[in-house]
Formats: sequence, C-alpha cells, structure tokens
Amino acid sequence: METTDQISFRSELKPGDLGWIVERHGTLYASEYGWDVRFEGLVAQILGAIMQNYNPDRDRCWIAEQAGTRVGCVFLIQQSATVAKLRLLLVEPSIRGRGVGARLVQECIAFAQQAGYQSITLWTNDILLSARQLYQRNGFRLVHAEAHQSFGHRMVGETWELSLIDSQLRGE
Repeated sequence: METTDQISFRSELKPGDLGWIVERHGTLYASEYGWDVRFEGLVAQILGAIMQNYNPDRDRCWIAEQAGTRVGCVFLIQQSATVAKLRLLLVEPSIRGRGVGARLVQECIAFAQQAGYQSITLWTNDILLSARQLYQRNGFRLVHAEAHQSFGHRMVGETWELSLIDSQLRGE
C-alpha cells in the first residue's frame, strides 16, 4: 500500500469492497446524473462477472482510501490475451481534483504494461466529462461513439483505446 497526500492505494480486495463499489456507483450516478437503479444493477452484474473470472496475474483492482475510508476505485481486467479493459473508475466528490483519478488510471496503465498487454480499452458515456478528459490526458483515443438509451436517459456511449505498444516504443 502506498500513500500520496494522505491518500493510500491498495491493490488487494477486502471484504466489503465490492458492496461499496456497487453502492457508491449507484448513489453517485443517481445524484449527479439522474441515472436510475438499473445502473446499480449493471455495476453489480459487471462485478459478478469480474470476480467469477478474476486472475491476479491478468486482472487488478485498486482502492483509494483516506484515513481508512474508501474514496475511489478502478479495475483493469483481461478482455483478451493482448487487450485489457478499464472498468468502474470512481472517485468520491469530496476528493476530486487531488489527482486520485489520475493515479488510478496510471496504476492501470503500469499494470497493463507489466502484464504484457498491448492495449487498453474502455467504455464510457459522453456526459462523464472529467473522466473523458482524464482518459485523453493519459493518451487514450476515442475510437467509436454510439447513441443509446440507458438508465432512464439518452446518451452517447464511447469506446476509447490506448495503445501500449506505441508508448513502449516512445520509452514511456
């Protein structure tokens, strides 16, 4: 576990982490974007699938904590032998702007490189402006966008990708 500005980051799951991830995603996205309970159900479904196939050599979760309280999370999971997928990035509103989201994304990138992945993909929605800016600052590129109706709203879903081969060639 490392500490940065009183925020610690751990990469091992503990009892209660999964329930917290589901609850905070559901609560925050409802209050910030008006998404209905179906989003919380989707997060639970995603976590169930992740945990059924979790391989610590190829998958990882990071939990950010402040004074023992969870304040952020992200998963990086195997999508294929060469592609990792970033999932379920969340940073509590009280801690935003302190680099926690950037650190979580950077942990994903570093682990993906160490694990031998060639790229990272992720899916998000266009209204998640801060997350999209964070992905762009870390070299992800928007590769596909498509309108959809989910969680009681019309949105545009986006697929972003980061080539790790290009960054390894540049010495990053």
